[in-house]
Amino acid sequence: MTYSINVRGQLMDLTKPVVMGILNCTPDSFYAGSRKQTEREIAERAQQIVAEGGSIIDVGAFSTRPGAEEVSAEEEMNRLQEALMVVRREVPEAIVSVDTYRPIVARRCVEEWGADIINDVSEGGRTGIVNTPINEEGSMFETIAKLGVPYVLMSVQPTIETMLQAWADDVMKLRALGQKDIILDPGFGFGKSVDENYAVMARLEQLSVMKLPLLVGVSRKSMIWKTLGGDATTALNGTTALHTIALQKGASILRVHDVREAVETIKIVGKTANN
Repeated sequence: MTYSINVRGQLMDLTKPVVMGILNCTPDSFYAGSRKQTEREIAERAQQIVAEGGSIIDVGAFSTRPGAEEVSAEEEMNRLQEALMVVRREVPEAIVSVDTYRPIVARRCVEEWGADIINDVSEGGRTGIVNTPINEEGSMFETIAKLGVPYVLMSVQPTIETMLQAWADDVMKLRALGQKDIILDPGFGFGKSVDENYAVMARLEQLSVMKLPLLVGVSRKSMIWKTLGGDATTALNGTTALHTIALQKGASILRVHDVREAVETIKIVGKTANN
């Protein structure tokens, strides 16, 4: 299926899948290899994502893993301001996404610090840290519609059926507000057991009924190492296996820690699809 999104007035073609590289300016993300806090580390990571073929840099300043400590809006904004200024200086042409569930943070990142996309793990405000209800001022849907930037709407629902039901309602609300570019993320690891994660992956192609591009974020997550053993540091091979399945089932964007490996996976899967 052919998809595109409008980024800064230019159409970004998602017909061929692309890679979103993770840049975490936080001390407590679940995968230590993704934590970048100093100006030099942030600059090097941004340059690495682009050099290895990443199309989008996803900047996060607030870990949403199970058991993570809450970060104040002020602290989140301070971290993001610093990181976004470095990213914009080092790779000014890169498309930059911000991973946040706070409307006020989303607005400042777009209006003041140059973010292009908002990646919301809360499904419009349902949850922030995994399994933790949140109460943020303002509506993320209304904020996004006013900003007019592409929006990643992640699901915290446990099954394909409940996911599609919630998304149908969410997308209708967003369209009524005037939001044009919507990307759907099934939310692997959010509100789902290990078995439920795999059940969603097994039926991922059914989400194409929404006729919207699909982002898949499984990189080094516990659904892999709880199945294979080890931990996040040993989960690259399992990540690549799941990326292959996701691409074959219609994923348009892979959100990853390991950019080069994901880019190579897209090339290989694309080669087989064209023969």
